[in-house]
Amino acid sequence: MDTLLDYFYRVAGYEWWRVVIEFFLIGLVVYWVVDFLEGTRGERLFRSVIFILIAGVLILNLVAEQLRFERLEYLYRGFLIGVLVIAVAAFQPEIRRALIRIGQPRFWASSSQQLVKTVEEMVTAVTELSAARTGAIIVIEKRVALGEFIETGVRIDARVTSELLKTIFHPGTALHDMAVIIRGDRVVAARVQLPLAEAGSIDGVELGSRHRAAIGITAGSDAACLVVSEETGVITLARKGKLTRDISESQLRKSLTSTMAEYVPFVERLWGHPGKEPEQEHKDLA
Repeated sequence: MDTLLDYFYRVAGYEWWRVVIEFFLIGLVVYWVVDFLEGTRGERLFRSVIFILIAGVLILNLVAEQLRFERLEYLYRGFLIGVLVIAVAAFQPEIRRALIRIGQPRFWASSSQQLVKTVEEMVTAVTELSAARTGAIIVIEKRVALGEFIETGVRIDARVTSELLKTIFHPGTALHDMAVIIRGDRVVAARVQLPLAEAGSIDGVELGSRHRAAIGITAGSDAACLVVSEETGVITLARKGKLTRDISESQLRKSLTSTMAEYVPFVERLWGHPGKEPEQEHKDLA
């Protein structure tokens, strides 16, 4: 106990404003990393590495230095180097993605252009799937991560294109069943199992499994979900557990633009021009 008190007294000996600034900067970096990794396997790995580092440093300062366990201290410092090497290898995809984003030319200006392009690709795909009466369900992830559902499907990690979405939902393909999840401008997974809402009907029409899944996923998160009916070709948008049926192409474009703008990370939203909520009254059908 005396060792612990002595350690905190030494920390308290610094000027308080320096300590506050340092902790603020450290917390900001940790928050940015966790937010960047949210919903990925790297998030759990990052939390484990942080725990090991914090626990190790405390043990090293409170035990090894006080009791002069020099060999233990030497071995632990070597262990930290090993953890750093392993972490770099384990986080290779995330590090590469971060560096690409940082080094991307016209970083701020390109976000709105990419948003418009992604929306157009989805509108094209959904419109053509509706015309062909091909059933589809597309989930658009926003701030609440859907990692637990992504794990139930097949990872894809490909840029959103109308051709890709139409191919996925084409009858007979290996991935056409269940849902696709989109994060930003990427299709992250297909054949995803979603939670189903209770069976029921709307205006006397019995809800199918796709519409029940759309209600289930949007009621439990801030995601938006597009459903194309296989029987009628009607396009339905689900948000906050409610369905807006038979929306037009222009309404769909406005709604998707607003939805996708909400996903843009905080810094990009600060400098960019997020979309406005479409000026239309959605009919609540659930």
